[in-house]
Amino acid sequence: MTGVQTCALPICPFLPTDGPLLAELFRRSILELAIEDYDEAQCEAWAALADDEEAFAKKLASQLTLLGLINGEIAGFISLKGAHELDLLFVDPGYVRQKVASQLCEALETILGARGKDFIETQASDCALPFFKYRGYIAQQCNTKAIGAQWLGSTTMRKELVNKLKKTQPGASSSSFGPH
Repeated sequence: MTGVQTCALPICPFLPTDGPLLAELFRRSILELAIEDYDEAQCEAWAALADDEEAFAKKLASQLTLLGLINGEIAGFISLKGAHELDLLFVDPGYVRQKVASQLCEALETILGARGKDFIETQASDCALPFFKYRGYIAQQCNTKAIGAQWLGSTTMRKELVNKLKKTQPGASSSSFGPH
């Protein structure tokens, strides 16, 4: 199938009751997967951002947050902050390399395109940088962020989207069959 994306991963919206599960997924993902790019103290500081599960759930509830499910279990989640910022994208370590992150990104990018947005940006962690490059995101700048006493590197990345709401040029036909 050329040019058509299919999404076999069931995707559902975040509900407040999902907060504790997503906080645990967030922590495990960082502690098990990010250790190749960050040291143990950095990973622990980063993972601790979800220790206040109520605040973490409120953050996710304030954003467009989507969950990817495999066999009824949460395999990963993605969140949109504001109009253009992919804020969080995390996959359960038990579901890596199963296209969970790719399908969640595809869903969010499609939503933004349908909303008329021209681009999406993210602050990609060092471990997520290859994933976003593969998806067509372009590095804009390198960053460091303090989390407690730890400094973590990231890269601001941007991807141009297909804006589904852009009007055709005046006089251009909207049909491939010519003028009506």
